[in-house]
Amino acid sequence: MIHYRKFKLISGALAIATGLLAGFAARAETSVVVGYQQIVGPFISAIADGRFDAAAKEAGYSIDWRQFSSGGDISTALASGNVPIGVIGSTGTTAAATRGVELELFWILDNIGKSEALVAREGSGIAKPEDLIGKNVGVPFVSTSHFHLLVGLGEVWKIDPREVNILNMKPPQIVAAWQRGDIDAAYVWPPALSELLKTGKVISDSEAVGAASVPTFDGLVVDKKWAEENPDFMAAFTRVLAESYADFKANGSGWTADSPEVQGMVKLIGGDAEGIVQALNLLSFPTAEEQVSDRWLGGGAVRALEASARFLVEQKQIDNALDDYAPFVNSAYAKEVSK
Repeated sequence: MIHYRKFKLISGALAIATGLLAGFAARAETSVVVGYQQIVGPFISAIADGRFDAAAKEAGYSIDWRQFSSGGDISTALASGNVPIGVIGSTGTTAAATRGVELELFWILDNIGKSEALVAREGSGIAKPEDLIGKNVGVPFVSTSHFHLLVGLGEVWKIDPREVNILNMKPPQIVAAWQRGDIDAAYVWPPALSELLKTGKVISDSEAVGAASVPTFDGLVVDKKWAEENPDFMAAFTRVLAESYADFKANGSGWTADSPEVQGMVKLIGGDAEGIVQALNLLSFPTAEEQVSDRWLGGGAVRALEASARFLVEQKQIDNALDDYAPFVNSAYAKEVSK
């Protein structure tokens, strides 16, 4: 028989232990993996300064941030269920959706805009897009630059792409060919673009082509089922996106190489501060109100995915395009935080 006093002590200890365990359970956080890439912008800055982590913790979650080298790697991780949220470009999102990945695009991280451009070499005789006929143009095939070059030629400038000698080159190859005089123009992104601009001029860019047709962009996608099962996280995460993008619109022009926002990005993704500032100036970052407009999640993103699908079929990267890409774009989260 247990002595009454000993019984009270045991009971008290058990009660304390039970209370502690209950407290730990109440404070337990659900871990979520978020995949990101080496891009720049308010999203990366908010990762670096801890705003996402703080909001997630308040909602009962902890974020395991993982950097990936490409959108393709994130697509694979998303399909396997290892990463429910990640950064993928517009063509990558299209490819993943077409191949059966149950995802939703819920935020446009950046409009690629001026960061990808068609540049003509000095002495090439190219002053406008129509002058490209018969010229050698370098571009990395099956990239967003390649996509916009073909869209620009066929849809915007009304030039048959077959009248232009389009050459498949990686960015370093483009720079070397440019310096040898083997190509007359190129459609590419920094740092190759920065090198070409030393002896060339911009004929057009992805901001202009996108405004006249469909944009190319980097976006955040989420596993549909996971998002439905974790509404508190999605609300908290999107709220930080809205706040950070509004802050950039109000104060981003003052971000310099010494700014804490830029230094945070350098620490997170590497590179040099001056280069990050230059990259920021070439991109545009839609606010929550702009996210839900017809240009983006309100319609434009679907049109961009449809156009990307046609492009990927032509390039034999996917067998067939889907009939409808609307189910893969969700503006609900952005609408909620734009109110």
